[in-house]
Amino acid sequence: MKFTEIQEKDAKALSELLKEKKLLLFKLKAKLRTMQLSNPNEIKEVRKDIARIQTAMTAANNKA
Repeated sequence: MKFTEIQEKDAKALSELLKEKKLLLFKLKAKLRTMQLSNPNEIKEVRKDIARIQTAMTAANNKA
């Protein structure tokens, strides 16, 4: 997910997206521990998405 896509969303959509991504990260970590995760790079991508969302939320809060 690109930062420009995230920037266009409103605060409520960002918080919902953040919640979804954190849940996905939790599930991926559980799969990693039980050796069911085929691509460990997924965790890296989800963590970066979470950081992008949090950055967009902070920027929106500072702007308002």
